[in-house]
Amino acid sequence: MKKHNWRLMLRRVLNLVFSRLVVTAVLLVLQVVWLFALFYRLADYARWFNAAGLTLSIIMCLALIRQDSTVPEFKISWMILFAVMPVQGGLLYLLWGNKRPALGLRRRQERAEQAMADTRREDPAAAAQLCAADPRAALTARYLHDYAPAPLYGGTAVRYYPDGQTMLADMLPALQSAERSIFVESFIIGMGEMWGQIHEILRRKAAAGVDVRVIYDDAGCLSLLPHNYAELLRAEGIRAFSFNRCVPVLNLVMNNRDHRKIMVIDGKIGFTGGVNLADEYINRLVRFGYWKDSGVRLEGPGAGALANIFLTFWKAQYPEEDIDIDRDLPAAAPVPTDCLVQPFADSPVGREAVAKNVYLELINQAQRRLQICTPYLILDNDLLACLRLAAKRGVDVRIYTPGVPDKPTIYQLTRSYFPHLLRAGVRIFSYTPGFLHAKTWLVDDRIAAVGTVNLDYRSLYLHFENSVLIYGGAVLDDVRRDLAEIERESAEVKLADCRTGFFGTMYSAVLRLVAPLC
Repeated sequence: MKKHNWRLMLRRVLNLVFSRLVVTAVLLVLQVVWLFALFYRLADYARWFNAAGLTLSIIMCLALIRQDSTVPEFKISWMILFAVMPVQGGLLYLLWGNKRPALGLRRRQERAEQAMADTRREDPAAAAQLCAADPRAALTARYLHDYAPAPLYGGTAVRYYPDGQTMLADMLPALQSAERSIFVESFIIGMGEMWGQIHEILRRKAAAGVDVRVIYDDAGCLSLLPHNYAELLRAEGIRAFSFNRCVPVLNLVMNNRDHRKIMVIDGKIGFTGGVNLADEYINRLVRFGYWKDSGVRLEGPGAGALANIFLTFWKAQYPEEDIDIDRDLPAAAPVPTDCLVQPFADSPVGREAVAKNVYLELINQAQRRLQICTPYLILDNDLLACLRLAAKRGVDVRIYTPGVPDKPTIYQLTRSYFPHLLRAGVRIFSYTPGFLHAKTWLVDDRIAAVGTVNLDYRSLYLHFENSVLIYGGAVLDDVRRDLAEIERESAEVKLADCRTGFFGTMYSAVLRLVAPLC
């Protein structure tokens, strides 16, 4: 028995040492050491290197100033870095700040959007219904229609899930019912009970001739899946790819990640929300206390919009493939419902900050109460100013954040915004049972947003995201009850709980300064 335990322990150590995450980290460190060694050996030519580096920094600084679309906070952070490191700043910006390496991805995405434009089904009756019932919300819907582009739908039943385990209980029979297609997209897939059950159904359905496709983010699964996992899925008849493969080379831009969570069955039933496909999201694996999440199930034409988002992303990776409309995007029959839905997607390589603009819209149109769940609260000046102004004009603004951090530095960065919000009258609640991962908004009990978008720079500017706006209906009562339950289990944060001394505020200010670079 002791010999068996020793072998098991040795196997685990070897698996860890030779894991893809460790190997990637070691290769990156070796490249850094090599660069420092190169600079040391070329010290005799330091004058020329300094001149070249300074020239590059000036050029990059001027290029950054010229960019009208760049977030002001992003510009300021890089300007400070140029001032602190005038020789190395330009090179660092080329390696990690410059977005030009994503231009190829932008072109592929735009071509895919154009190719899929004719497949987006319109619902003029839904637009007319919303315009009559809520003219202000209709303007938000029009923005999404014109610039996302994301049509508004009626005839779509919505179920709200207050946790991942309840959502999984509905996912499994829906997957079992698939006859034509199953589309799965997730930032994280982790081996365990949740993915094991889903994978087994996908494998059997693929063997039965169902079109099964899987997209997962390579960075999100770096330590969770084998590097060739997509090949293993393809060997089972499941069409799959990992997005933006993590290659251990210093000069690759790896910031753009696929943070979406989409599951669509036969174009008729769709799931989305904050729930990834790993055991902590259904509380089978405890990491940071109770994992609190949220999601929605769409049945009807709105589910087809999620399928369209998935297939557009797929088309960007495989532009030579043709989309079979009858098979891949069948028209879902409308079902009785009392709400309207508008699924939408956001892209870091797009020309519109869709998710951020939708959030600004929701804040600006709130009249009585605005409730926000977000695991990370890292705000740019636009969002911070709008939230404070909403509270000052009398809106009851309540923000729910985790009481147990998953990333200590990000947790402190989130709390650094608390004093500014509290002084304006915003109420903030810390979810004490564990980690609050839900991304749920409720505006005046008349509009809800449920999806993957966090209130931070990465979600709003760097990640591929998706969400659903829900206008009216009894389902909003379920959202309201869930937020009330979160509030009951949370501790309200007061100004006295925040860092308000000199060193505390200085530390918070430094964290906020570097936030756009993270």
